[in-house]
Amino acid sequence: MIQVYYKSNNHDFTLLEGDCVKLLSQFNFKFDMIFADPPYFLSNNGISVQSGKVVSVNKGDWDKGGSIEAINEFNLQWIGLCREKLKDNGSIWISGTYHNIFSVANALQQLGFKILNVITWAKTNPPPNISCRFFTYSTEFIIWARKCKNKPHYYNYELMKLINGDKQMTDVWHLPAIARWEKSCGKHPTQKPLNLLVRIILASTKPNTWILDPFAGSSTTGIAASLTGRRFLGIEQDSGFLALGKARREEINNFTLREVYRKKIKDLSFLPYQQVVCEDSLIDYGLPF
Repeated sequence: MIQVYYKSNNHDFTLLEGDCVKLLSQFNFKFDMIFADPPYFLSNNGISVQSGKVVSVNKGDWDKGGSIEAINEFNLQWIGLCREKLKDNGSIWISGTYHNIFSVANALQQLGFKILNVITWAKTNPPPNISCRFFTYSTEFIIWARKCKNKPHYYNYELMKLINGDKQMTDVWHLPAIARWEKSCGKHPTQKPLNLLVRIILASTKPNTWILDPFAGSSTTGIAASLTGRRFLGIEQDSGFLALGKARREEINNFTLREVYRKKIKDLSFLPYQQVVCEDSLIDYGLPF
């Protein structure tokens, strides 16, 4: 039986402890959207700069790459399981760099997904290139794909246009990397900024829908889901990161702090206020645990 690591009081945020490959096969619930930040496989003993200091790029054993064949097999396996947990009209977002994104794209196509966009996240505050032998790394990529080629997906075109100054939003997003205020409960080595996840969620889901993150990490997806009035299930195998995700969710039980965070996230200012304060009426809609 699946054991829940943490569930918020209003049931809008649930965390499971374990390997997503093992857990996803144990329940049949289907989600409206999936966001995945899988291993990039770039822990190769290199160095980078963080907050003005030279640091190792190694994130942990989970981020060490194997052979090309092993990486491709891994991506096919977990994406295939996610496909089974996605509604027919649902969509998936997967982040990466050149280290893994081509393998991810190939897996999506092999499994029958229709790739809709490849978002280029252009970081407005990238770390410098200390070797000075190539261009500074300042972007990451996020593939957006829908499950079925013949089933329409949801896209909030009007809201994205409004956010973009009444112009069609392009597939290049200029957003900063994680801010200091997002690390109030601790730090994850590959933590994504809330600004990025809020935009993804607002673009491709309606209020109160269910979102899955199979590599939850510090649960940025879940925090963004809660702030936008969606429901979240995250899977994470590291107990330290699970504790971090729980602390972040409990932190925004403080209504004043929740409003402070909402004001720091630009895209939320375009939403009608009542659309994101429905959490007290949220109920569990059929998760089997």
